[in-house]
Amino acid sequence: MTDLKQQFQLEDGTQFPGKTYANELLKPVFDDQKEYLLEAMLLIHEAHTIMLNEQGILTKSEKDSILAAIHSVSSLDPSSLTYSEEFEDLFFYVESKIGEIIGDELAGKMHIAKSRNDLGEGMYRIILRQFIKELINEMNKLKNAVLYQAEQHTESIMPAHTHTQPAQPTTFGHYLVAIHDNLSRDINRLHQAHRTVNQSPMGAAAITTSGFPINRERMVELLDFDGLVENSYDAIATGDYLIESAQALISTMTNMGRWLQELLRMCSKEVGIIKVSDAYVQISSIMPQKRNPVSIEHSRAIASSAAAEGLSVIHMIHNTPYGDINDTEDDLQPHLYKGYEKAVRVSKIMNAVILTIDFDKERAYSEAKKNMITITELADVLARDYGVPFRNAHKAASLVSKYASNQGLELYELKVEQINNLLEGIEIDQKDWEAIIDPRTFVERRKITGGTNPDIVKEMIIKRKNSQSQT
Repeated sequence: MTDLKQQFQLEDGTQFPGKTYANELLKPVFDDQKEYLLEAMLLIHEAHTIMLNEQGILTKSEKDSILAAIHSVSSLDPSSLTYSEEFEDLFFYVESKIGEIIGDELAGKMHIAKSRNDLGEGMYRIILRQFIKELINEMNKLKNAVLYQAEQHTESIMPAHTHTQPAQPTTFGHYLVAIHDNLSRDINRLHQAHRTVNQSPMGAAAITTSGFPINRERMVELLDFDGLVENSYDAIATGDYLIESAQALISTMTNMGRWLQELLRMCSKEVGIIKVSDAYVQISSIMPQKRNPVSIEHSRAIASSAAAEGLSVIHMIHNTPYGDINDTEDDLQPHLYKGYEKAVRVSKIMNAVILTIDFDKERAYSEAKKNMITITELADVLARDYGVPFRNAHKAASLVSKYASNQGLELYELKVEQINNLLEGIEIDQKDWEAIIDPRTFVERRKITGGTNPDIVKEMIIKRKNSQSQT
């Protein structure tokens, strides 16, 4: 065991940072910081330098020299910035690069009243707000694509399912408006997450602010934040902006995954009411007849992966101390960035898929006539038009349903005389029975707010389009 321990010691017995620590922790963190945070770091250095000059803490000459050095570093090829064991992280590496240009003393003045703590929190918020805005933008495009297709299919009748079983007739347009509204709520959640994220922690320094007369409100303006995290302890300690961003991501991707699963079912040969464009399917390497809707499959998998990145964030914050802590920083942040990157990919793919799908109206209508899914209308007609108490009407409709099922018949294959024999004393006329078994009539009669009636669905679409034009 002594020999093993010596690999981490110098000749005098003192310990030194081993290659394992550098290679497995410091270098990966440096690479993530360089990929995601460098631009935000330089942006904060620039804004902080301007603020220090405005407050009389730096001279104009010092400010100009520091800004010139920052701009010089920002023009470097990022690939030329490589991890060195001489520096702990990107923060000190960048300071050294600026020091090479203007000297270490002046480069050090750049950090007056600024800590890695508020700098780090500021960088994370700047990068995260960009990811959230990008996802909102792509989600809006997807939402509009869904609404466009809904507008084309306000009268395209199809079966609606509950508990995975055929339930009642609806329209593809009605179904898509539901998806649109779910997307809208997730977009609202993303907007709220953006509002929480886009608050400035700058000026909190390590955790208690500074004895220098800095202007925290000015940093809000210079960095395009919406406001200030006023309490300096809160600015450094809080992880709620990470949790809220993760929760919005999880909600968005989980909700999307559910209707992606539905679309895959509709694409199946057995159901076959949706056809994905040739541009977004793959053939089999061995089965010539296959049209695999892999664009939706991949989207479902990537959406699940994105949600998992959000869950990683929640778990990594869970039970951490309320203060500056590494758990919420370098190891956690990439999960959010990668999660949002994946969510953007899914949104882009599904925008293209939705805009180019074909809906088989005839087959969908045919399916809506099967499995007795208009039987609810029999109960309604008996209660509404024949004065039968609703619970009795429901039992009568159930009796008809069981009879048809036992006979292996659909409702439209039954004669009105058979129905009247089953109802015992209630005489439904032929016209009423024809309406009961017609999916189109079923859909058109549901003309209250939010219903399936094509005119109602069109009103919902117009309302949503008008709402979008006002925002």
